Amino acid sequence: MVKAMTSIQEADLEFDHGTFDSAGFAAQAFANWQSLAAVLEYTLLDPEATRKQIENLCDQAVRYRFASAVVNPMWTATAVGILAGTGVPVGAVIGFPLGASLVSTMRQEAAALIRLGARELEMVLPIGQLKTGNYQAVEQTVHSLVNVTRDDGATLKVTLETSLLSTEEKLRGAEIAIQAGADFISTSTGFSTSGASVPDVALMRGVAGGRCGVKALGGVRSIGYLRTLLEAGANRIGASGAVAMVREMGAE
Repeated sequence: MVKAMTSIQEADLEFDHGTFDSAGFAAQAFANWQSLAAVLEYTLLDPEATRKQIENLCDQAVRYRFASAVVNPMWTATAVGILAGTGVPVGAVIGFPLGASLVSTMRQEAAALIRLGARELEMVLPIGQLKTGNYQAVEQTVHSLVNVTRDDGATLKVTLETSLLSTEEKLRGAEIAIQAGADFISTSTGFSTSGASVPDVALMRGVAGGRCGVKALGGVRSIGYLRTLLEAGANRIGASGAVAMVREMGAE
C-alpha cells in the first residue's frame, strides 16, 4: 500500500505499483477545509445556468481554491477569462451527457475547448457501444480523445454513467477507458437515473488501482457521504454544493 499523501496537490502523482491508499488520501483530504477544497471540482452544468451564475462559480472557485471550475462548453471562454492567472483550471464537458456523439464531433469540440483554455475535459463513454459489446469502438473513441488532450497537456476524464450499466459492463468499461489512456474514470454525469454510489466507486478503484484517478459525481451533498466516497477510492469529487461543504469544514 502506498504511503499517505504528503499533500493533496501531490495526490495524483503518488500512485505506486498499481495501488492507491484510499484511507490515507481521505484522512489527508479531511485535515482541513483547504485540503478538502483541493479535491472538489465546483460544477455548474445546468442547461439554464446564466452568465451571472458562471461568474459566481468562478469567483467562489478562486476564493476557496477548488480543484477546478467545471462548466458547459458554451461558458468555457467566460470561465477561462475570469480565472486567468488564478491557478484554478477550467473543466468542460464533451459529448455530454448521453455519450452518443460522433467521434469526429467530440474531437472537434475537445480541440476547440482546449484552444479556449480548458485544461480538464470530461467525456461520456459511448454507452450504447459498450452495451452492444463493440468494445473496440469504445476503446477507439476514448483513445481518439486521449490523443487530442495529451497533445496539449490537458486531462481527460471518462464518465461511465454507472447507473445504466451492469456490474460486468462497469468492469469492462472502466478497464477499456484506462487501457485507452484516461487520466480519470468518473461515475456519473448527474443527469441520469442516479449519481455516485460507494459500491461503484469501490469497484472502479478496484479496477484502476493506481493507474488513474477516480472521480465521484452526482448527488454528493453532505460531508459524511463525501468522506465515505473518498474512503472507497475516489480522489476527485464533482459537486455543485462544494461551497456549502467547505463552509461546513470551517471556511468562511
